[in-house]
Order: sequence, then structure tokens, then C-alpha cells
Amino acid sequence: MRFEFAPIALAASVLAPTSAHAIDYLTAEQAAKLIFPDADAFEARPLTLNAAQLQQLDAQGVKARSASWRVQVAKRGGAELGVVVYDAVVGKVELIDYAVGIALDGSVKQVEILSYRESHGFEVRLPAWRKQFVGKGVGAPIRIGDDIDNISGATLSCTHVTDGVRRIVAVVAVARHGGLLA
Repeated sequence: MRFEFAPIALAASVLAPTSAHAIDYLTAEQAAKLIFPDADAFEARPLTLNAAQLQQLDAQGVKARSASWRVQVAKRGGAELGVVVYDAVVGKVELIDYAVGIALDGSVKQVEILSYRESHGFEVRLPAWRKQFVGKGVGAPIRIGDDIDNISGATLSCTHVTDGVRRIVAVVAVARHGGLLA
């Protein structure tokens, strides 16, 4: 028996979007609670940097990409515990949604991958890889090959998430220095 539609099936498989591999791991709310389990409240706080603050970031070699950031302040009994900043970076061609918890001292508390849409490189979600960021602050390089290890086969995802975490650490530091965050 001969099938005439085989070329169409082959073309469909070749043209299938890479987003077919998308996996949503956590919602923003779940990530916030995972990062700050002792918090009894999370307050959305708009964070918009002004031109001078964006220039400060640029002078540090950090490209802000945006003046506005989605931030939640973690609280317990009214006292602030830290902030969770949400962002997305491109892996190879698709977005990776992630959240970074920053403690009151400006160091990374935790990094969580919310959604991953690429067909390769999902290893950035591995706890051992994400744990490398914990405790790093503005003084740390936060760069692949310096203080963050690469994962073979996930180089672009590793690099872009690492760049994003470095950017968030710098943004939070500038925002705190400017009185926008506690």
C-alpha cells in the first residue's frame, strides 16, 4: 500500500514550532512562596527606574532592557523579607520565564524557572545549576565561566539566564540605593 500524503506529514513535522516543548513549571505566586516560604504576604510593587538609574546600570556594564520591572515584596508580619523579581530571557529562540528572589542584603536567595519553551537546554532548571547563584550579590561576576558553570548542550540558556540574574541583582541594588525598594 502506498501513501501519497507522506511528504505533507514530513513537512508538518519539520515545520512544527519549537514552542510545542513548552513546560510551565510554576506560577509566579508559587515561585514567590517557594523562594520566601516564611512570608505571609506578597505585595506587588511597581518598579520603574529613571534615566539616571538606567545610566548607572549602563556604567556597570549591565543592559537594563527595560525601565519597568515586575516585583513582589515578601513580608512576614509587615516586615519585609526581600523581593522577587520576574523576568524573561530568550534561550536559543524561545523565552524562558524565571523569578529571582533577592534577600534584604542584596544577595540572591533563589532562582526559579517558571516556564521553559525550548526543545533543548531545560537543564537550567536543575537545582544544582540554579544553586550556584545563591549568595551572589553586586560584587560577584555572575558570569558563565567565572563563577557560574555552563551546562553542555544548554549554553545559550545558561548564558542568558545568568545574564538575566546579573541584571536583576544590579537593578535591585540601584533601586534600593535610589529609595525605590527597602
